[in-house]
Amino acid sequence: MALKTLDNSLELLKYFTKQHPSWGVRELAKEIGISHSIVYRILATFQNHGFLVQNKESKKYELGIRFLEYGHIVQDKMRLSDVIFPIMKGLSEKTEESIFLTWLDAMEGITVEIAESNQRIKFAVSLGTRTPLYAGASCKVIMAFLPKEKQTEIVHKGIAPFTDKTILDTEKLLMDLQDIRKKGWCYSIGEYSESVFGLGVPLFNSKNEIIASLTMAGPEFRMPEHKVPNALEILQMEAQKIQSHLKNYSFMYV
Repeated sequence: MALKTLDNSLELLKYFTKQHPSWGVRELAKEIGISHSIVYRILATFQNHGFLVQNKESKKYELGIRFLEYGHIVQDKMRLSDVIFPIMKGLSEKTEESIFLTWLDAMEGITVEIAESNQRIKFAVSLGTRTPLYAGASCKVIMAFLPKEKQTEIVHKGIAPFTDKTILDTEKLLMDLQDIRKKGWCYSIGEYSESVFGLGVPLFNSKNEIIASLTMAGPEFRMPEHKVPNALEILQMEAQKIQSHLKNYSFMYV
């Protein structure tokens, strides 16, 4: 019973997202399908330990400062600020495009670091953004190096379109992933955001397990196909530097 309670508690936390950062007890109970009394006890326990706080006016619960502490611990462990970000920033300045580090987390990619372009017109997403692995270069280049059974599981879970260029046909997507794996990189246009290109390369740990990707992205008109080879060469060179700092990480799919 204790393990079931723990499982419910951790599952509950997943509902606190950028799109829905606060929840009322009954609202969350209805969403997650657990009785409101159980949800209340879980939320109150998290609040007592500083993981959640209750807004005095709305009475809704929000993530607490304790998560910020843990976030800094993970950031320091990954050496994002002192080692990886400077490499990404240099790459952004060299290419004049935004650079993204996307981490594999279960069946999604999560943006953990960004070096934004100085260009007036640029592609931008927020830190912590989660994206399904089947859409866009940053995530598809990760999905391409997952085991076949994991790819199939992701596809069977369902594919939803982000744009009219998102690949929805299962067979076509799997063939595309096979081609990406063979090439070792992914170039996409408009699959996740309209008129945005993405050029992504995979990052592996010392066991050759896929753990992340490094991606260059910006407006479509600045990266026609004939410019891809030169941009790819620069991207791959810097990715090797970053990968050397990530070799001790374990894979993150479940």
